[in-house]
Amino acid sequence: MAETDSTGSTWRYRWAHRQNERRQAAYRDVEAAWRHRDEELRRLHAAAADLRGTAGGGLPVELAPGEVVFWTQPAAQLVGVRHTAVLPAPDLAVDPAPAPLRPRRPDGVKVLDAGLAVITNRRLVLLGGRGRRDWSYAKLTGLAHDPAAPVTLLQVLDRRGTSGLLLPPAAAAEFRFTLTLAFAEAIEQRDAVIAQLDELIAEHGQRQPFRPAIITPAQARLSARVPGGRRTVAVAAAAALIIPAVLLESDPPARTDIAVAATPAPTRTATALGPAGPAAPKSKSTPRPSPTGEPRCGAPGNPFGYDFCGGEKIRKPPRKVCDHFDCAPGFWRGKGWLVQCRDGQYSLNGGRPGVCLRHQGVRRNVYA
Repeated sequence: MAETDSTGSTWRYRWAHRQNERRQAAYRDVEAAWRHRDEELRRLHAAAADLRGTAGGGLPVELAPGEVVFWTQPAAQLVGVRHTAVLPAPDLAVDPAPAPLRPRRPDGVKVLDAGLAVITNRRLVLLGGRGRRDWSYAKLTGLAHDPAAPVTLLQVLDRRGTSGLLLPPAAAAEFRFTLTLAFAEAIEQRDAVIAQLDELIAEHGQRQPFRPAIITPAQARLSARVPGGRRTVAVAAAAALIIPAVLLESDPPARTDIAVAATPAPTRTATALGPAGPAAPKSKSTPRPSPTGEPRCGAPGNPFGYDFCGGEKIRKPPRKVCDHFDCAPGFWRGKGWLVQCRDGQYSLNGGRPGVCLRHQGVRRNVYA
């Protein structure tokens, strides 16, 4: 007779109920995170498609004919760097899932002024207490967003030093996206940003989680009644096999020296051995080479000799590299070296902030 509780349900039904509750809770968490990112991508797409400016009424800034305001932020700080470095050229890459930023000022960055930041379709402006600072898109040569702090640095042709803005962490993501849209609008490439968002939405849609199947009481195993389940059973089985083996190995070996001494040693004749000479050296076993004769340390087969073993990083792979490696979307827009992401796809953004961000992070480098 099946064991039941006060409600009359058997242990199999209780086990199935617990399993279904656990699986449904995990599914709800994953599905909520997926939906949140899907909504954010669609919001960015709508903002890029419906980008409209305002006349900037009430702002203490003079706008040129045809210039409109896209975004404002009152709590912005003007910053400069002590050691000027060449920044990467501005691009149109969109970061749909930015990492959390810490409210800190990086080393080597000093605050020069504070005031109102304004993004227009022609420039970025800071209206501070000590004056106005402009960064014209037409003269912009370098732009970099700090991956850990809400700092954006810019370089322009008519200014030797490197300067930028330090923003509140909550406003940094919106500022960076709007600045990318404004720069794209200035160079007539807004359609490229929209196409990139279309690709991100389609890729994200393929990762929608599926609702788990219902566990039935018939799937319950007897091991479910043991505290710890199958893990406890596996440990007990392993112990049952290992302990007798250890005890057997620990027994002292039987003494056979008396029997050996009573047995005369065999004699070797000259006809059997031949002339005396040095003993032949023992042959050492050598590992068999791989079928291709070329170790790759787990890398897929390819005619370029690329592997995971070590060597030089690959910054300019041949055009046919994606015939042998699973290249991620936007692979050829990369500006770093070749890496493998944790989901198995490959990126050319090694060494850059946010590499493999949409592919569970970086796993390892590919070497030549």
